[in-house]
Amino acid sequence: MKKAENIIVGISIGDLNGIGSEVILKTFEDTRMLEFCTPVIFANVKILSFIKKNLNSEAALHGIDRIDQLVKGKINVLNVWKEGVDINFGQNDDVVGKYAIKSFVAATAALKEGLVDVLVTAPINKYNIQSEDFKFPGHTDYLDQELEGNALMFMIQDNLRVGLLTDHIPVTDVAKHLTEKLIIQKIETINKSLKQDFNITKPKIAVLGLNPHAGDNGVIGNEEEKIIRPTIKKLFDKGIFAFGPYSADGFFGSGQYEKYDAVIASYHDQGLIPFKTLSFGAGVNYTAGLNKIRTSPDHGTAYEIAGKGIADFNSFKEAVYLAIDIYNSRNEYEVLVKNPLKTKEKQL
Repeated sequence: MKKAENIIVGISIGDLNGIGSEVILKTFEDTRMLEFCTPVIFANVKILSFIKKNLNSEAALHGIDRIDQLVKGKINVLNVWKEGVDINFGQNDDVVGKYAIKSFVAATAALKEGLVDVLVTAPINKYNIQSEDFKFPGHTDYLDQELEGNALMFMIQDNLRVGLLTDHIPVTDVAKHLTEKLIIQKIETINKSLKQDFNITKPKIAVLGLNPHAGDNGVIGNEEEKIIRPTIKKLFDKGIFAFGPYSADGFFGSGQYEKYDAVIASYHDQGLIPFKTLSFGAGVNYTAGLNKIRTSPDHGTAYEIAGKGIADFNSFKEAVYLAIDIYNSRNEYEVLVKNPLKTKEKQL
């Protein structure tokens, strides 16, 4: 198993006109972070130095042209491009969007090739990243294509873990996407993630209903009775401890979520509104279900405060910590699965 400082954290720069660069620099200004990992920022050292100067950051950047030139104990910046880019904080800019994707695609390639151990992505603007070469709604959909497995949006803050059956689709389309196949796939993905990524031996998963009051036994919609409840029973009979469907309106406010290792919501806002309310800016977006590890902060580009030096970097820092923790957990899980008797003897 790698020592802490040998864990290489690849970082995509995100939208250069947003707060991504600021939260990255603030995270690694604290040199103690370099005891936990070796960061490699996929960007351009001259541009990041310009942003650093604008923010009066004390982060010491080390520019490299190849990833094998990285230095432990340094904030490495891999030059993905050489040319200059005009930075206008707070502005939506299609050119800047193209560089955000250049960074992300290069970082993903390095992750696939094992040149970095984990990937942490700074926020992008979903509108200015679109092009003939990149036609994805965001990071997760591209990673789902490039990496093995089935991507699932999993929001994490300590013991609060919220997954989604459907994510970036219109609310009007949610019901028709809720099939038995999808529900089984997503719950199995969460169950596996809880075991291998969070060291939970027998996970308990709560499933929220789609309709108000979880359908009230078919009075307010029938998706719960026709699809969700029978699928949960099928999974339970297979040995996956899934429970529900529960009425979503009081589930978080009553503290009921604390009885479970994860909660899975039917659609984006059903899960993310309570999550972001409870996580107080320390939440992390983790892409579960893939053969590689990717995390990101739970916020966007925040154009309205970009370049002002006032961005809260806590969520990004937590994203780095979580990526490292999951990397270590997966290594331990692999050892346990491959050598269960040996691991048990070691514990004794």
